[in-house]
Amino acid sequence: MDYYQIWCNIRDSSKDLEFAENVQKYLGFLQKQGKINGFSISRRKLGFGPNDLGEFNICIKTDDLGQLETAFQQVATRRGEMETLHNAVYIAVKDVKFALYRDFPDPVRLEEE
Repeated sequence: MDYYQIWCNIRDSSKDLEFAENVQKYLGFLQKQGKINGFSISRRKLGFGPNDLGEFNICIKTDDLGQLETAFQQVATRRGEMETLHNAVYIAVKDVKFALYRDFPDPVRLEEE
């Protein structure tokens, strides 16, 4: 499993519930289409965590980079409902950072004999 991690702050903290709802709609749309396996959104608790990582963390779960690329290609069309859902999230965020993680050890990794 690959995990596309996104950390961000939001431009208007009074719209935190709206932001979370928009993330749910956007990524839920991708999940229903089979473009991603799942996702989660979490928020820093009690201010604990590095300041350079945002207050919010979004984790997108995919089988592999191929599935992630397919999701990116869909979003990149910037058309129809997909663009409306993406834009509602995109305009709300600032200070965005990204990372890609994987389950470890990799299922294909061989142990030394």
